[in-house]
Amino acid sequence: MTFLSNQYRPSNILGAKPQHLSERSLWKRFHIDPFLLTALLILTGMGLAILYSASNGNKDLVMQQIIRLGLAYVVMIIVAQISPDKFKLWVPWVFIAGVLLLIAVFVAGDIGKGARRWLDLGFIRFQPSEIMKLAIPIFLAWYLQERSLPPTYRHLMACALIIAIPVGLTAIEPDLGTAIMLACAGACVLFLSGIGWRLIIVLFALAAAATPLLWYKMHDYQRQRVLTFLNPESDPLGAGYHIIQSKIAIGSGGIFGKGWLQGTQSHLNFLPEHATDFIFGVCGEEFGLVGGTILISAFMLIVGRGLYISMQAQDTFTRLVAGGLSMAFFFSMFINIGMVTGILPVVGVPLPLVSYGGTSMVTLMASFGIIMSIHTHRKLLA
Repeated sequence: MTFLSNQYRPSNILGAKPQHLSERSLWKRFHIDPFLLTALLILTGMGLAILYSASNGNKDLVMQQIIRLGLAYVVMIIVAQISPDKFKLWVPWVFIAGVLLLIAVFVAGDIGKGARRWLDLGFIRFQPSEIMKLAIPIFLAWYLQERSLPPTYRHLMACALIIAIPVGLTAIEPDLGTAIMLACAGACVLFLSGIGWRLIIVLFALAAAATPLLWYKMHDYQRQRVLTFLNPESDPLGAGYHIIQSKIAIGSGGIFGKGWLQGTQSHLNFLPEHATDFIFGVCGEEFGLVGGTILISAFMLIVGRGLYISMQAQDTFTRLVAGGLSMAFFFSMFINIGMVTGILPVVGVPLPLVSYGGTSMVTLMASFGIIMSIHTHRKLLA
C-alpha cells in the first residue's frame, strides 16, 4: 500500500491534515517568496530613509515615493500570480508592442531635459524603454528555449538583432544609460545560455574595434562625459562638478558617516541630483563605509536569491528569465554606484528601488513578481 496518497492514510482518517495541504503555506498560495520579499522590504525601507534625508525632509516627495512603492508592490503580487506558461504566450506580443512604442517616442514623444524619452497618453506619462528591460530578456529566453544550448552562431545573430533594435531606438532618444542597461539585460541571457569564453573574447574584441565608430556617433555631451570620467578635474566647475562633489560626499563620510540628516553636501545643495542619480553619495556621507556596505549587501541578497531561484528552475525558459532579470538588476546597481564613485562614466542610471522615480520602480517590481512566479509555480515531480 505504499502507493496510496496521503489522504487515505490512517493519520488523515483520525483528523490530521493531508500533507499536501499542510505544506502549502500562505506564501505559496499567494505565490510569494518570503525571502525575496523580506530583502526587498529591507532595501526599500533603507531607500525611504535615505530619500527623506536627501530631499531635506520633504515629506510630500517621500509620500509620493511611498505611494509609488505601494503600487509597485501590488504590481509585483499580481504578476506573481501569473504562471510562467502564460508569459510564454504573451512575451512575443509584448516585445513587438514595446518596439512600436519606442518608434512612437521617436515620432511623437514628450521632450524633457533635452531628450525625447517619454510618451504622454494624457492620464499617464511613461518611458517605453523601461518596458524593454523586461521584454528583452524574456523574449530572448522564449527564443532560445526550444533550441540547443549553447546557441549556434546563426541563433546568436538573431539574438543580437533582437537586442540591437530596442537598444538602437533607445540610444537615439538619446538615453545612453538605459540603452546600456538594455544591452546588459540581453547580454546576461546570452551568457547564461552557455556561450563559450572564446566567443565572449571575440565579441569583446569586436566591441573594442567598433569603439571609434561609437565615439563618432555619440552626442557632444556624451563624449564630454567620457572625457570627464578620465579627468574630472579638467573642468571642476562644469562637466566634472557632479563626480567631484559625489566623491567629496562619500569620502567625507568616513567609516561610520556623519549621521542621518547630518550630511552637508546634499543639504547645502553641493551634491547635484541627490535624490535621484547621486543618492548613493548621500548614503556614503551620512552612513559611511558601514552604511554603504549594508546597502550593497541588501542588493546582493536580492540578486543572490534571484540566481538561486534560477538554479532551481525546471526548464530553459524559466532558468534564463530568472537569471537574466536578476543579473540585469545587479548591473543597474553596479553601474549607478560605479558612476557615483567615479569608476564608471556618468550615464544617468538611477539606483534601483532607492532613487526617486516611478516607471523604473514599477518595472523592477514586476520583474521580481516574475521571478517569484517562476519559483512558486514549479511543478511537483514524482
